[in-house]
Amino acid sequence: MLYLAAFFLHCLPLAMGQYDICKSWVTTDDGPSWEFYACQPKAMRMKDYVTVRVDPAGITCGDPPERFCTHENPYLCSDECDASNPDLAHPPRLMFDSEAEGLATYWQSVTWRRYPEPLLANITLSWNKSIELTDDIVITFEYGRPTAMMLEKSLDNGRTWHPYQYYADDCMEAFGMPARRVRELSATSANRVLCTEEFSRWAGSKKEKTVRFQVRDRFAIFAGPDLKNMDNLYTRLESAKGLKDFFTVTDLRMRLLRPALGGTYVQRENLYKYFYAVSNIEVTGRCKCNLHANLCTFREGSLQCECEHNTTGQDCGKCKKNFRSRSWRAGSYLPLPNGSPNACAAAGSAFGNCECYGHSNRCSYIDFLNVVTCVSCKHNTRGQHCQHCRLGFYRNSSAELDDENVCIECNCNQIGSMHDRCNETGYCECKEGATGPKCDDCLPNYYWRQGCFPNVCDDELLLCQNGGTCYQNQRCICPVGFKGVLCQQSRCEADKKDCDGAHGARGGPGTVLLAVLTLQLRAWADL
Repeated sequence: MLYLAAFFLHCLPLAMGQYDICKSWVTTDDGPSWEFYACQPKAMRMKDYVTVRVDPAGITCGDPPERFCTHENPYLCSDECDASNPDLAHPPRLMFDSEAEGLATYWQSVTWRRYPEPLLANITLSWNKSIELTDDIVITFEYGRPTAMMLEKSLDNGRTWHPYQYYADDCMEAFGMPARRVRELSATSANRVLCTEEFSRWAGSKKEKTVRFQVRDRFAIFAGPDLKNMDNLYTRLESAKGLKDFFTVTDLRMRLLRPALGGTYVQRENLYKYFYAVSNIEVTGRCKCNLHANLCTFREGSLQCECEHNTTGQDCGKCKKNFRSRSWRAGSYLPLPNGSPNACAAAGSAFGNCECYGHSNRCSYIDFLNVVTCVSCKHNTRGQHCQHCRLGFYRNSSAELDDENVCIECNCNQIGSMHDRCNETGYCECKEGATGPKCDDCLPNYYWRQGCFPNVCDDELLLCQNGGTCYQNQRCICPVGFKGVLCQQSRCEADKKDCDGAHGARGGPGTVLLAVLTLQLRAWADL
């Protein structure tokens, strides 16, 4: 009876949701035993376990105290930010506190008092743990949403970063990308990084406050508008290349690039109304436990999976000691409805023989280590059981370990990447200014010319001096009589008479056109 009671207690959650139990007690002809399933923890509010960092230093307002005003009352600048006064301070922790009696508390940046120098701020959220997003990321801004910002993600605790989504009131102007909506994506492009204008246009700071990363709309591509067809979503997460990793992060970073402008150009006579203010950040997700745990607890300052299936580690990412007779594998959502646990097996079990997953037909016994290892692994694999990929290759998430195509070449761009190796998701380590999975694109404010180089000039910021014009952000075209990177030097400082003549001969349209054609020919020659 005890066995029967235990069986019903474990089976009850199966009727209430998918992948929420790891095992159940069953009776067979050979006697009672555990039956294992793929399993995962429930979703929860991840902001309760996050560590936040804001940079650069000094970007938070209040030290020294300063006044600010709003777009609604731009000349009534009676509000004050003062870090030494708890009632007037706006530290980063206020992005995650509870709002009392409907009063918004918020982190706030300094005002744009150094215009035209860009007002830039980074907000970094870290969990020191892999998490899987299950709902939209929602960022609430007070006093207006940024007119340009980026959301970035890291899969390796902040060592490398990759674009997640771009936001701007004009995507082409800000990032050189056409604007797209998530709802326009297809099943083959569900993990595409795009730029949206949906959350950046000015509509009044009190009317529209939120900026979203739309996880649910991407899920809906497979599960339908009401997310009722979850079986199809789980199937695609398992089989579509890179899709599961797209919703996995260890860190998130918001790069705030330009504040709300109130629907107009920057009004230099009143810079106290330009700043960033964030009152709330909602991140909903679950601990990534590789389908080997249905519980995740917070202890000793970090999240930890309560591992089943004879696995261990923060993400249940390896087999326990004495259960390593075959290589560790993540659980699988397939076959539906319970998935495959891919449990680690003890020596002497049915999995006790050396396994090379079809990548080698020879094994060797290493006496002094007391282990059996595969020899001459093929198909770009390596390791004791040919279970890892060679340097320069990464694991094909849509292929089983015994697939000949289990390892895919990194194909890192030789110019934009640090080397030809990539991480487990296929992302290469990029040189400064380069971005993209293969490091073959440039970050904003960089341009590509056999590598990524920082923009020299910008028409909007008017960096070219003495009447010079900015050419493709790469160089200043100087009028006659001036030279230098920013046209800041006179060509004839030694001879005042010649200087006067040169200064008087400002470059006309023909001169500028000739200079542009010359630069274009040089650019072609460099390609």
